[in-house]
Amino acid sequence: MTTTYEPNVVLSTKEYDVVGTRPIRHDGADKVTGHAKYGADYYTPGLLYGKILRSPHAHARIKSIDTSKAEALPGVRAVATAKDLPPTAPGEEFHQSTLGDQNTKYRREQILATDKALFKGHPVAGVAAVSPHVADEALSLIDVEYEVLPHVMTAPEGMVNDAPLIHDDVRTKEAGEESGEPSNVAEHLQFKWGDVDKGFAEADVIIEREFNTAMVHQGYIEPHNCTVHWNKDGRIYIWNSTQAPFEVKDVTAAVLGLPFADATLTPMEIGGGFGGKWEPYAEPVLAILSKTTGHPIKNVMTRMEEFDSTGPTPGSYMKVKIGATNEGRMTAAQAHIAFEAGAWPGSVIEAGAKCVFAAYDLPNFLIDGYDVVVNKPKTAAYRAPGSTQVAFATETVVDELAEQLEIDPIELRLM
Repeated sequence: MTTTYEPNVVLSTKEYDVVGTRPIRHDGADKVTGHAKYGADYYTPGLLYGKILRSPHAHARIKSIDTSKAEALPGVRAVATAKDLPPTAPGEEFHQSTLGDQNTKYRREQILATDKALFKGHPVAGVAAVSPHVADEALSLIDVEYEVLPHVMTAPEGMVNDAPLIHDDVRTKEAGEESGEPSNVAEHLQFKWGDVDKGFAEADVIIEREFNTAMVHQGYIEPHNCTVHWNKDGRIYIWNSTQAPFEVKDVTAAVLGLPFADATLTPMEIGGGFGGKWEPYAEPVLAILSKTTGHPIKNVMTRMEEFDSTGPTPGSYMKVKIGATNEGRMTAAQAHIAFEAGAWPGSVIEAGAKCVFAAYDLPNFLIDGYDVVVNKPKTAAYRAPGSTQVAFATETVVDELAEQLEIDPIELRLM
């Protein structure tokens, strides 16, 4: 069946002040002449260089860390481990930031591994030295004894009953309430409307497909960078390239047990982010090293560190089912969506569940979303977080429906 639509096209003769013009880019001259200063361009007197030691294992218990050889290396000024972070006291488990309630304990574990390393690239220690080369050599002198543990790499692996547990204190939230035994499934949410069984019974054609997508890094040109100075007045000053200056400064302060007002962040020019530069990574570690040495500390990540330790978009497992009549009217849709949160809860599963069928007028639908902890870096935003994965799944199924119904795929969507 083929249906033709004649859209009503209205051509405006109105002249706009901005649309259709070539407005001046006010940062353009600085950028093309090299005058613009990015995070890695920031230098200040007394600067030391920070480097981060990262776990080579996806999941391992940290039995001991010996930093004595690194501390004795000429040119090394300080070494920091998780023991230098403040403990999370009862009642301090959560803090308010620009992104709402956040788990302070988990944030501290992300900055420096405590009892366990939870992904390959998990920070274990930081050093400050007179040059990046001395700092690199110091990392090689830190002796860490690991007990390697079984790991979980995908959402389906993490959801099976006998999967290795990544956290002992994560229990599945159902409708916002914790329930059951410890699990890698941090949250199960559900959206529903109408009667999907009735809707599928009314369908002449039903397509159901499964999809697996991998974690994908944002791939910005400029790597993460920061310079941090814990001043003698007790305040922390940060210079970096970020999309979220208030989030980064507030989380850094919370991790260090300071009031938000005691941290100041100066955003530099940013060489790309795409959602990947919302989080603090080295900032709290450098703050500790700065407090110890009395000097500002600078860190610029390598490309490998970016891939190993910063937040990509979630990998996913999705099952999407859509039914339609021979005339092309969709009668029901159902989705099972499991997102990889990374090593701590908090993927963009809610956004994915809200967007999976948002483009369509459905009389019946059922959507189940799962936030699953795996031994990978904590995921972050990436250009319409969660929506690209589910749109890929849904639109693939809609294309197959159009093919079976012999309706042009654009016309089916317009219907």
